[in-house]
Amino acid sequence: MHGIFPSLNPPLRDWRDRRVWLIGASSGIGAALAQALLARGARVALSARNQAALDEMAVGRPQVLVLPMDATDPAAWGAANAILQANWGGIDLVVFCAAEYRPERAWEIDSDHVHHTLSVNLASVYYGLEAILPTLIAQQHGSIALVASVAGYMGLPGATVYGPSKAALINLAELLYCDLKPRGIGVFLINPGFVKTRLTARNRFTMPALLTPEQAAEAILAGLARGRFEIDFPRRFTAILQLLRLLPYRWRFYLLNRTLNLP
Repeated sequence: MHGIFPSLNPPLRDWRDRRVWLIGASSGIGAALAQALLARGARVALSARNQAALDEMAVGRPQVLVLPMDATDPAAWGAANAILQANWGGIDLVVFCAAEYRPERAWEIDSDHVHHTLSVNLASVYYGLEAILPTLIAQQHGSIALVASVAGYMGLPGATVYGPSKAALINLAELLYCDLKPRGIGVFLINPGFVKTRLTARNRFTMPALLTPEQAAEAILAGLARGRFEIDFPRRFTAILQLLRLLPYRWRFYLLNRTLNLP
């Protein structure tokens, strides 16, 4: 329960022997979340293209299952899921962390980068859902978590491809909740603000309310423990954006231009 209202998802608090599959686990939020879950006794499957980074995380940890793969390859999902099921016989939580980002304005659009970003940020999630949902539905329990972004709340200059891809994930999480809740499957939407990673290091501006990946991981676990549908953080930043997106377009555009000092 949260206040007088029941939580939208089953709260996830006790991680001992929970089976968690993290996609995009080699760095950033995914890697920090893996470490936090392992410290709490979870069994963790790690997926990313960088096998060396995954192998390093797995040293001396028999509870880690390394499943290197390219998430943009549909066939790779089926192969990795088959290995996971053979080892674990089921899954409790799948977290989609893989992401691509490059700051660019509208006149800097590059078709190759558009295709790559949408493949990593959006298409790969659909490929993963196709692979794992039959298992979750057959189990009649388990959860999925989509890592989107506050950049998906509204059109923000500089997030020309990244923002729309994350807006699509927000939309997808909402409809997945409606479809899967009656089947006993939890759906979590994770909307971080700015987190210090190799991707955000590309930004050309000072990032407000910047968090470390470890702080982001703790915020995610706190949201999962409360069974929240949307896990957004830090609240001092996300609350402002949530208010801004409620404004009429005229006011919103005016405030964005004033705040960002756009040319």
